[in-house]
Amino acid sequence: MENKQVYRLQGLSCANCAAQFEKNVKMIDTVKDAQVNFGAAKLTVMGSATIEQLEQAGAFDRIKVIPEKEQKETPSVPFWRKRANLLAMISAFFLLFGYIASISVGEKSVVTIGLFAISILIGGYDLFKTGIAHFFRFQFDMKTLMTIAIIGAALIGEWQEGAVVIFLFAISEALERYSMDKARRSIHRLMEIAPKKAIVRRGGREYEVNVDDLQIGDTIVIKPGQKIAMDGIVIRGESSVNEAAITGESIPVYKTVGDEVYAGALNEEGALEVRVTKRVEDSTIAKIIHLVEEAQAERAPSQQFVDRFARYYTPAIMVIAFLVAVIPPLWLAGEWQRWIYRGLTVLVVGCPCALVISTPVAIVTAIGQAARQGVLIKGGIYLEEMGRLAAMAFDKTGTLTKGMPEVTDIRLFGSTSEKELLEMAAAIEKHSQHPLASAVLRKAQQQNLSLDRLHVTDFRSMTGKGAAACIHGTMYMIGKPSVFSDHLVPAEAHEEIQKLQQEGKTVILLGNEEKLLGLIAISDQVRSSAASVIKTLRKLGIEKTVMLTGDNAATAKAIGESLGLTDVKAELLPEEKLTVIKEIRNELNCVAMVGDGINDAPALAAATVGIAMGKAGTDVALETADVVLMADDLRQLPYAIRLSRKTLRIIKENITFALALKLFALLLIIPGWLTLWMAIFADMGATLLVLLNSLRLVRLQ
Repeated sequence: MENKQVYRLQGLSCANCAAQFEKNVKMIDTVKDAQVNFGAAKLTVMGSATIEQLEQAGAFDRIKVIPEKEQKETPSVPFWRKRANLLAMISAFFLLFGYIASISVGEKSVVTIGLFAISILIGGYDLFKTGIAHFFRFQFDMKTLMTIAIIGAALIGEWQEGAVVIFLFAISEALERYSMDKARRSIHRLMEIAPKKAIVRRGGREYEVNVDDLQIGDTIVIKPGQKIAMDGIVIRGESSVNEAAITGESIPVYKTVGDEVYAGALNEEGALEVRVTKRVEDSTIAKIIHLVEEAQAERAPSQQFVDRFARYYTPAIMVIAFLVAVIPPLWLAGEWQRWIYRGLTVLVVGCPCALVISTPVAIVTAIGQAARQGVLIKGGIYLEEMGRLAAMAFDKTGTLTKGMPEVTDIRLFGSTSEKELLEMAAAIEKHSQHPLASAVLRKAQQQNLSLDRLHVTDFRSMTGKGAAACIHGTMYMIGKPSVFSDHLVPAEAHEEIQKLQQEGKTVILLGNEEKLLGLIAISDQVRSSAASVIKTLRKLGIEKTVMLTGDNAATAKAIGESLGLTDVKAELLPEEKLTVIKEIRNELNCVAMVGDGINDAPALAAATVGIAMGKAGTDVALETADVVLMADDLRQLPYAIRLSRKTLRIIKENITFALALKLFALLLIIPGWLTLWMAIFADMGATLLVLLNSLRLVRLQ
């Protein structure tokens, strides 16, 4: 197995820096491949490299590398105490005294120039170190542009402007770092959900241990008010558990013996003892964190466009700046100092900060915010695709319905009582594994019927039809109406069967070779929120809503009409669901498939976006779908679509604004209306507005 190491990165606030750092790491001889996840501030290395080698690769950007497994909680450093911000404040101090000196002793004074020069050197120390190194390596990024511009300003005597530019650029960098840290905070909050310690019971004694030391099969004790430390099964106790951290659903869920619980969930009332079923790295919350971080690393189509554009944009700005500085003095008798100044202004205004940050900060914020609301989006591409959806297909069982059939009606056609009929049906069905059999058994248990009173022998299953067994020597059959001969089913029973099927219910009959005793109607109850969600989706512009099911046409039609779906496809095999999805995709281009993540894998894969109901089969759903609704709550669908559309809108606004401002500023340079400090102020303003615009996504609920 190839050696794989994962590290956390501190000091990574610039998308360009991340790309360059990744290139530098890949150049290490012992490294086969490397990937930097800018959104999660994470480095994955295939091969081997020491911490010193990795930090040397990011030395110019002062990147600190920490092995993921060794990462500890670090105290938050106040904004003004961070090294870069301290240097900026000291630079501002000398800048202020430089202004005072320029008023008192003049701009050309050695004292004034000295103060501005000190301000430039202190505020721009890190910038110059990186920019000069990149220049000689022909790695042209925003720090290279700024370095050339400031050194050029000093050479033509514009010390004051150079100092102002350094100060404003430092502020811009600080704001960018702060905003990226804020965007990443959603992941950090997820990491803090699960406790780091657990009370484990071994050999009759209780110990507090690190969760990393827990083994599968250990018994952990969770007292009221404590968080559950590890995924497991309740073996003793009962309590209400708040799973909002995992599913986004704030209503507590009642848990008792045999129920599954998740790491990070809050035990609210009773004491629980839980048998650990997963290691810490395999827990549901660990998988969610991993998938969210990977999702933030996946470049959305808009981000791929920006990255390609920026690759050519920066060298183009350098060429334009050179031409602005050289052509007028050489061919139009322009003044050298004036046009060199304007060329330097082009470099400053052309700094791609706002453009490069326009997409990733929006993607990181949106995916992190969605995860906190219980919607796991596994990549920027799916976030964008959801905003373009025109159609949505739903599996019926477990998606539009609760996935737990219930007995709704019992009809008698002889002298047998309802209690006797249900008792006989349950006595036969307790040997079956069919979901309809489970519904009959639950109904019998609700009525406290004894399933052992009747002597049942010779049970046999009739695949796809029902079951049969001897009760006290008489053979009884239970199953579809087609199991029974026509002469056994009276006319009134036929009418009742048709009526119940039209209501969307599945009908099973119980009888023997001589007579029909009665029928039982079973229905998988529709989710209470399904109809309102379908209505909301239509308002959001989802023009086609389709239900795909293997159930009979009458049942499917009844449910489809009650929910207001535009189309219903019934009696489908899994491969036929796949065909329907392909047909819709060919017709409308973008279609989502919503299923349980287990039985609908082919259709989920064929859809533009596969959306799984996560709670029914969390592990499978996390692996198979593009989007997972962790709470099995259909009401999260409209939220996900609104979030996607708002993210798309914000990204477009960011890119448009960044490019438009650059173009406008470039036009102002030619007549000389834009100074160096105005150029960097405009760039800083654009970066700040792009960041603030992206962080609006945090407010979307």
